[in-house]
Amino acid sequence: MSVTRKEIEHIAELARLQLKENELEEYTLQLNKILDYVEKLNELDTKNVKPLSHPVEGENVFREDELKPSVDREEALKNAPSKNDEFFKVPKVIGGD
Repeated sequence: MSVTRKEIEHIAELARLQLKENELEEYTLQLNKILDYVEKLNELDTKNVKPLSHPVEGENVFREDELKPSVDREEALKNAPSKNDEFFKVPKVIGGD
């Protein structure tokens, strides 16, 4: 399979690309080289190969949720530059004043 210069022009038009003459020639050659390389896959015997949904077999491994001790609220707020009884105070970043 190969593409012609006219097909490259059409693809460029669809992609809204303005290609120069030398770019049209270069892209035609490059795309044809890519297609020739991919065409080699048709030479492989894949009759006994099962189709894959993903090249790497894997499964999700979930862990159980475990309750672990955390930092005490007072300890967490101890070095805060600005705080309210239970919360960190931060400057407003969304909206106006």
